[in-house]
Amino acid sequence: MKSTENNEKKISIWMALIPIVFLVVSLSVTLIQFEGEAHIPLLLSTAVAAIVALKLGYKWEFLEKSMIQSISVAMQAILILMVIGVIIGTWIAGGIVPTMIYYGLELLSPTFFLVTTCILCSIVSFATGSSWTTAGTVGIAVLGIGQGLGIPVAMIAGAIISGAYFGDKMSPLSDSTNLAPAVVGVNLYQHIGHMIYTTGPALIIALILYGIIGIRFADQSVDIEQIQLIKTIMSEYFVISPWLFIPPLIVITLVVLRMPALPGMTIGGILGVLCHVFVQGGDLGNAINIMYGGFSIETGVEMIDSLLTRGGLEGMMYTVSLIILAMSFGGILEKTGMLQAIMKKLIALTNSTGNLIATTVAACIVSNAITADQYLSHVIPGRMFAKKYKEKNLALKNLSRTLEDAGTMTSSFFPWNTCGAFMMATLAVHPFEYAPYAFLNILCPIIAVLFGYLGITIVKEKTAEVPVQPGTNKRVQSL
Repeated sequence: MKSTENNEKKISIWMALIPIVFLVVSLSVTLIQFEGEAHIPLLLSTAVAAIVALKLGYKWEFLEKSMIQSISVAMQAILILMVIGVIIGTWIAGGIVPTMIYYGLELLSPTFFLVTTCILCSIVSFATGSSWTTAGTVGIAVLGIGQGLGIPVAMIAGAIISGAYFGDKMSPLSDSTNLAPAVVGVNLYQHIGHMIYTTGPALIIALILYGIIGIRFADQSVDIEQIQLIKTIMSEYFVISPWLFIPPLIVITLVVLRMPALPGMTIGGILGVLCHVFVQGGDLGNAINIMYGGFSIETGVEMIDSLLTRGGLEGMMYTVSLIILAMSFGGILEKTGMLQAIMKKLIALTNSTGNLIATTVAACIVSNAITADQYLSHVIPGRMFAKKYKEKNLALKNLSRTLEDAGTMTSSFFPWNTCGAFMMATLAVHPFEYAPYAFLNILCPIIAVLFGYLGITIVKEKTAEVPVQPGTNKRVQSL
């Protein structure tokens, strides 16, 4: 079996681009012309990548092992995704989501809804360090509230994503916030402090944009009858009680206390079952069926039915299969050195600080699209660009910040990426629909590139002053 290191030098950029070009073309044709799904293009692209690798001399056993290893990286995400499906189903059946929607319709107005949504999700995500927990708890609730207020779901989902990824990027509890500085050898809190310069302005601009959009909805009178109808149906089909806010608060608290996501989410699902049985008067057998197949309801109001008929383990299998195929494709490209060949070509473009930052951003986005995993969008560019930042005498916290500005913030834009797939399954909104309204996620990489070219907040590496030897002009050589 040939090693990856020995073969990377033999892979030309043109060979490495064959599966990438095939993926882009096949996805474009399938998604745009045929309005199909991304699964088959990813499957075929994996086959093309395998053929190229075999042509380069790799053995099938190595390629198979590469795919399995890549899929194993996403197994935690897949397990969490399945548990989130259980939570969504049981929290609807237990009246938790209907309760949050019911009271939310009384408290929120259309004018400030998107701003409030972004701020609320920012607070929860910073407290938990998890964009997934945020979307899976308050996210599904505010989505229902916004629909009741007549706001398009794509805009609501965009505001949720912006807030959710604020904490994913800035919280010291976040996996990605810890991973990015660890990859390049930067202190965690120096990393977070340096990110304030790009994330702060991005968040302020995003909130202003959400406020401007909100003015558009201020002119349209709130349909009181529609809201009253929703509240009436909610109270007719579910027991509505402030006590039902306890389960989401417990889950958020557990995550804040650093309980691992999987057991924390599982407890959330169990609490949903208990609410269904003891508060809503359902039976345990029905709860088990809901955990697998999801919750369904027929009220006669299409908006409510589509909002509440969701969840369940089975409902997540579409997304799970998408992740497995995407990780298989990314695994072959990474382990055979094709991705590294592309990255090395990008590094050749870094003749200035601005170009270096812009190229890092591009590399992170490419990694998100190809490897389908947010973590790899930190690890691969981080390892490959660290030497270049040192050569240009740039502090490595510039690199760790850029990894987050681009790698963390664009991961939810690709439906086959683990993050994009999760958000699509949880919010029931396609990434291509909410992406134009995820202002924070769009602005962070743009500001990173802009600051790179203008030299704003780009920190140079401090070099220790070498003492002069007394009586000479020579520097003392330090050991």
